[in-house]
Amino acid sequence: MSLDRNPMTREGYEKLMADLDRMQNSEMIEVTQRIATARDLGDLSENAEYHAAREDQGMLQARIDSLKDKLSRATIMEKSTEPSDVVVFGSCVKVVDLDFDEEETFVLVGEGEADPDKNRILVSSPLGTGLLGKKVGDLAEIEVPKGKLRFKVLDISVGD
Repeated sequence: MSLDRNPMTREGYEKLMADLDRMQNSEMIEVTQRIATARDLGDLSENAEYHAAREDQGMLQARIDSLKDKLSRATIMEKSTEPSDVVVFGSCVKVVDLDFDEEETFVLVGEGEADPDKNRILVSSPLGTGLLGKKVGDLAEIEVPKGKLRFKVLDISVGD
């Protein structure tokens, strides 16, 4: 478990709390019922339904524990409504990829709000941390698993 703080908005925090509630009070009850039903079928050593339900229970518990950890480290951040001359949590950042000469726009968000399809990236991701603190005109070289990304910051505005 990491001791780092986990920035997120109130909306992101509430979404994760709702996910945790659903997992604990709905999904876990369903899995527990599946285990009980499978146990009633007899010999547990060769009971595939029982073993599958127990495995599902273990994976669900791991997801619950991870979510509890994220929430315990949550720091509620208010999105700035004032334009900033540097990239901060909640910023909408327009960049140009220097290797492909393509423009992209990213919004730096917290847990529970990330959506890669809409270019909403975690502020704690490699890309997010690589853009934090940059100003218009700055170059950002960001190490990612596939190599190095090189961006030039074109514009910074208030995120949506």
